[in-house]
Amino acid sequence: MSRVPQPAEHVKAAGLYPFLYPGAADPEQVVAQACQSTIAKTREIIDLRAQVRDRSSALLAACAHDMVGRFAAGGRLLTFGNGGSATDAAELASLFLSPHDDAVSLPAFGLASDVSVVTSLANDIGVEVVFSRQFAALGRQPDIAIGLSTSGNSENLLRAFEVASRLGMLTVGISGYDGGKMAELDTLDYLFVAPSSSIHRIQEAQTTIYHILWELVVAEL
Repeated sequence: MSRVPQPAEHVKAAGLYPFLYPGAADPEQVVAQACQSTIAKTREIIDLRAQVRDRSSALLAACAHDMVGRFAAGGRLLTFGNGGSATDAAELASLFLSPHDDAVSLPAFGLASDVSVVTSLANDIGVEVVFSRQFAALGRQPDIAIGLSTSGNSENLLRAFEVASRLGMLTVGISGYDGGKMAELDTLDYLFVAPSSSIHRIQEAQTTIYHILWELVVAEL
């Protein structure tokens, strides 16, 4: 049963969601503010994508070329991440595995998608090993490891890159902010950074990064 908001709570809620409270705000003003906010956010992501383009174009081309070599040698793509980045990792894998426009299908797996494996490792050992243990079991030299993190600081990604690098895999990190701890790794062959402190803008730019990688790989193949 819902609780009736107290006066102070009512004022706070009306300030956050004025369109829910008749008379709390001018509807035209609310619409105008929503439009301004949408335009500002759109400008932010356009500018961020331009920054990524300017700083990473050559690196993206080089990474895609190396990925083509790995696929040609029988390699597979293994993607991983936590939370929203796990969803992006799954989409990245599906791009290569089930592409559109009759592009070639390439072997790719999202390591966060197997709930039984992830939860058993997290429960029996610890969340920090949910990806590194999978690489130890499944990874091999021709394979490609792409890990996504908004902060670049996720311990389970850092450990996974160590194992993947030791196996001779091609290692690719996609991060936000200033790269976080990923930027300090010597186990990464490539690191792409969306330089922002907004998680929303970071993830939008990261989507652009891995779609470009896919398009470049498909074009070269």
